[in-house]
Parts: sequence; structure tokens; C-alpha cells
Amino acid sequence: MPTVYKNPRGQEAVRQWCSGALARAGFPLRTTTVDTSAGPVALTSAGTGPTRVVLVPGTGFNAAVALPWLRALSDRWATTVVDLPGQPGLSDPRRPRRAGPAWYGRVLDQVLAALAAEDVVVVGNSLGAAVALAAGSTRIAARALISPAGFIRLSVDPRLALASTVWLLSPTVAHTRGMLRLFVAPGVEPPATEVEWMALMASSCRTTLAPAPLPAQLLARRAERPCVVSVGAHDRFLPPRRLVPAVRRTMGLDVRVLPGAGHLTTADHLDEMVAVVAEVTG
Repeated sequence: MPTVYKNPRGQEAVRQWCSGALARAGFPLRTTTVDTSAGPVALTSAGTGPTRVVLVPGTGFNAAVALPWLRALSDRWATTVVDLPGQPGLSDPRRPRRAGPAWYGRVLDQVLAALAAEDVVVVGNSLGAAVALAAGSTRIAARALISPAGFIRLSVDPRLALASTVWLLSPTVAHTRGMLRLFVAPGVEPPATEVEWMALMASSCRTTLAPAPLPAQLLARRAERPCVVSVGAHDRFLPPRRLVPAVRRTMGLDVRVLPGAGHLTTADHLDEMVAVVAEVTG
């Protein structure tokens, strides 16, 4: 199977960046690795007690980049973040050429079994939301989906397409920051950590295509368990005008539209994200 990295040097650079970020987290973490059919999967946990929340990050993200999410969630619930295999991070770098939510969903089912976790709330962001929906484990009690892939095809307008192309061809800090400004609300600066990470990712990793919408029958089945969906009012990838009717049609759910937020959740919106998760943790 192909690997997410362009070369061994890129893999080493990414692993060093992630290990360094976890070492500097500033709050207690526990790290472990579990074996799955996709190879070893790295887990990073915080909080006390049995795992209650499992966070699945979006495309190209991992526990090291999602530390603000982990800290905010673990203040309320024992939380584990999954580094998806085939994505840059500390898990196995290999993935099938057509790796999609179904493949990742089976991996997540195996991770939950390895954790021996029960009544878990899976929090999925972007690609991670599609993975959370694809996973069918009976250990999942509820799902919280933030800026979720899996319902509609992602929108890429000409401005975003141009910025992304420039970033991929020349991943300087300036080009990365310029692209990420389109991931947040107008007038908001993207976080420095994400800028640094995305510049490294573009120079070290191969790109991953966005997942297609999941089958309507699967989405209908997932509506049988508690689920909450939210999206930023300024999300250019998943515009609320397209996402909201799709979620209502397939799952019969209303969508929480977060004012002042884009596709990328910044520190200013972590409290809103925790409030969304809290809706289904009871």
C-alpha cells in the first residue's frame, strides 16, 4: 500500500514535530499504540477515568495538532484522540489507494474494541465525522459531528482552489497562512500552530482527496442513536446553505450553525464545540 509521506525524510520530520508538540503539551497526557488491521494506531489520552469521548480529527490532522481540542474536552470527560492510519501523524502511514470512510470506520471499530470502551461519544471533525458515521461499533453511544464530511461533496470555490494550489506548489509560511485565512471567518487570523503544521504537511506528505457523501441508508441508520451536528457560518467547504438541508434530509436533524466560525475551529470557538459535545454526553 502507498504511504502518506513523500519520502522517509518527510516521515521523520512529521514524527519529530508531533512528538515534540505532545512533549510540550503543558497538561498530563497518556500515549499508547494499539494494533489494527491497518497497522499500529497511536492514541493520545487525557482526563481521568474510563474513556468517555473519542476524538477523530480531520484530513491531515492528528493528536499533536488537536491538543487544544483534547485539553478542552478532557476538562469535562476522559478523552482519547486517534491518529488515523494513512494520515500524517504517529500511526501507520500506509493506506489503500481508495481509502475512504468505510475503511477508516472499520479501523475505528477496532480501536474502540482495543480500548474496551463502553458508551463512547465519538467526536468527528471534517473527515473524522465521516469516519465516525461509517463506524458501526455497538460501543458508540452517540456522535458529535463538527464541520462534518460525509453528507455533501466539499465546495472548493476559485479563490480557495488557487490558494490551495499555491500552497501545495510552494508551502511557505506566507502561502500557508494565506490559504488558512479562507478556513476561518473573515478578519480572523489562523492559529500559528496550524500554519506551521500545514506548511510542514505540504512539504512532507501526499494529498488526500475529500470523501464522497455516505450512502443515505447508512446515514438513516446512524440517526437511530443520539447525534448532534454543527458547522461554522463561514465554512467555505461545507456552506450551511448546502449542509443544513442535506443533514435534515438524511438524518432528520437540525444543524447548529456557529456564528463567527469557519471550517477550522480556533481557540475562540472551543467552548462552543464543547457545548455541542455536551448535548449528547448525558
